[in-house]
Amino acid sequence: MAFSDPGKGRNVLDSGRGTEPGKVTLAEGCKCGDVLGYSSGWKRALATTGSVIQGRLVALTDGDNGQEVPVSPNPVVGGYSGATAGGYIYVDEGSNNGQVTQTAPTTSGDADTIVGIALSATEVLFFLNSRADSTA
Repeated sequence: MAFSDPGKGRNVLDSGRGTEPGKVTLAEGCKCGDVLGYSSGWKRALATTGSVIQGRLVALTDGDNGQEVPVSPNPVVGGYSGATAGGYIYVDEGSNNGQVTQTAPTTSGDADTIVGIALSATEVLFFLNSRADSTA
């Protein structure tokens, strides 16, 4: 089975931050588990060349534009399917803002930063801000 990010229905298993995660104010709506980056405000990350928004944090709850949400750079998130345990995780490209994939972006100019690792078929450990690209 291929890796699938449902885009919704994900759940945070460990915020990686103890009892008080950081918070950001959103510049667009997001779902729990979306990868966020900063581009004139906190928005859902995207790897596509020309509109790259580098992933920096993971939303720990759903939120609407203008709402403050808890975030973490290193949570464990569940709710995925078909991941290969031990495989790298990347921010998705195309129109899947905030979602992730196990397929490294290959178009020249796409953001190919590794943002996490699959712990199992359904769980991902994020380690945003480690800044390792897929050639490292």
